[in-house]
Amino acid sequence: MPTNSEAKANLGPSAGPANRRALIAAAREVFAESGFQAPLSAVARRAGVGQGSLYRHFPDRIALAVAVFDDNITELEALVESDGSTLSDLFDLITAQAIGSTALVDMLISDRHDARTVHLGTRVVAVIDTILARDKSAGRIGAGVEAADVMLAISMLALMLSKSDPEERPSTAARGRAIFRAAFSYQR
Repeated sequence: MPTNSEAKANLGPSAGPANRRALIAAAREVFAESGFQAPLSAVARRAGVGQGSLYRHFPDRIALAVAVFDDNITELEALVESDGSTLSDLFDLITAQAIGSTALVDMLISDRHDARTVHLGTRVVAVIDTILARDKSAGRIGAGVEAADVMLAISMLALMLSKSDPEERPSTAARGRAIFRAAFSYQR
């Protein structure tokens, strides 16, 4: 991150993709540290770009949060591509993401009907459907478990994590994973 005495060279339009990546990474950190209502100027500063660059890529706070969630879901999609991955692995990764993104979980819950956030749930359900079918065919999970059940469990845990004090989140997540495995008859 450049300081005031280190001027960042203006690379023009060619800097766009790198600036976007830096803004997403900075938003993830700033929102985790200061909450979803943290000043967007703090995100731009952390990314080492001007506020004009921030608003060129993300016209508002929700657009920026959606980009962070898109990155999270891309990570989930990569996990499910691995033949050895299980629903338990998916749940563990989502839990880790939720611990680091509690402010974004609040946004997703409060703005769940915003047209820009709807596709996030659709992508997560597609990931769950794929891995759930794999686990059912391998006999690792109860035949009656549906994607909606998994989504509900994930949503409930994410909400609890977002409302827990930071030092309580790891133990809350561990309890959630234990309940998840017991409820869905998961054998590791």
